Parts: sequence; C-alpha cells; structure tokens
Amino acid sequence: MLTAQRGSGNAGINIRLVAAASFRSTDQHPRLRMSDRQHFIVGISGATGVVYGVRLLQALRQAGIQTHLVVSRAGEMTRTAETSMKAKDLRALADHAYALADLAAPIASGSFRTLGMVVAPCSVRSLSEIATGVTSTLLTRAADVVLKERRRLVLLVRETPLHIGHLRSMVAATEMGAISAPPVPAFYSQPQTLEDMVDHTVGRVLDLFGIEHALVKRWGAPAPDSLSTITAEIGTCR
Repeated sequence: MLTAQRGSGNAGINIRLVAAASFRSTDQHPRLRMSDRQHFIVGISGATGVVYGVRLLQALRQAGIQTHLVVSRAGEMTRTAETSMKAKDLRALADHAYALADLAAPIASGSFRTLGMVVAPCSVRSLSEIATGVTSTLLTRAADVVLKERRRLVLLVRETPLHIGHLRSMVAATEMGAISAPPVPAFYSQPQTLEDMVDHTVGRVLDLFGIEHALVKRWGAPAPDSLSTITAEIGTCR
C-alpha cells in the first residue's frame, strides 16, 4: 500500500511504501498463461509525474487486471527524484516487470494478447519514438506492438510549453491510433488534495478502456463514498 503527500523542495510528491504484494520476476521468461485475468501494459518514462504510473498500477490491481510493467532509464531517475520508492518497490506493484532492453519479453510480440497500454507519464522522447515507429527499447516496442495490433494506446504526455515538433509528434501518434491524454487536472470536482487530482486523471484513463472504478467524481453525479474503495485501501495522507 502507498500513501502520497506533498513534499518539500524539488521532491514535489513523496510516495512512501507501506506494504506491497509479492513480486514474481519474469526476467527469465517463464511461460505466461493466458488466464481469465486480462493483461495490461504500463510504461513509465522519464517525464515528471511517476505518481500517475504508480496510481494506475494500484487501480488496475484493484480491478483484477494483470499488469506488465516496463520503466525507462529516465523513468527510474524520475522515480528517485520524486518518490522514496526503490526500484523493487515499484516493480512489486505489477504482476510482471521487464528490463528495458528485454526485447524478448512477451509484451514485445503481438501474439501476446493485451487490453492495451498506457505510458504514464510519457516523455517527449518516448512519444517521438512511438510516433516514428523507430523504437529502441522494450517500452516503445511494446507501444508499437499495441498500435500495429490495433489495440488501445494512451500516452500521458507530460511536457510544457510545447513547440511545433512536440505537437507534430502528438498528431503523428494520434493518426497512427494512439490517444494523447496529457494529465491536465480538472477542478469542477473541487479536489481537496493532490491525491484527488491524480485519481481523477487516472480514472479518466481507465474510462478509455472501459474499466470500472470509483476514482472520478463525475459531472452531475454524487461523489464516490470516501473518494473510492481504492483510496480507502491505499490510505490517504493529508
């Protein structure tokens, strides 16, 4: 379980590991069975906002969906800058985790069926590789596979301001079938904490895949009880 709170200095968000489920490494590629649980790929790249990837992994676990995680080198740097989590703590939130250079991983093949993939956050470099189809890591290869198999790919592009090259990359990725979904906060729900704002973004991403959750206070609807069952499980830190 994790708690998130505002930090000081450049830390921004301090994520503290309270407890985590056991992690079974897939580095040696044991044969993965296509069980009744659906498979979902989560990529974390080097833009600020690793908390989005963390919350997404938590929500998917709560929804009973099997997750496959890959983190870029810059994403690991961001994790150390923005959280107190160790690499093993982040991997423990996923059912399967892979090395960035592991192009023999199941998620590098279109024959491995998944619901799709979210890159949260998505750096401009990762966006650019995906938009051109020139992929150099497992993260961008997995995204390319999702696109070629006509599955859903959502990119939480985290950069501002944007120049024309960034915008063209977003257009190119969109034309190929990806969804560019910058993590822009919504204020109509009157968020009370930073966690509320993160949950809203993650919930809207889950909406794109038709995954049930209670993270979002929807327009015209009453707020979820105590924010959500996921928030209740994770615990909040004011």
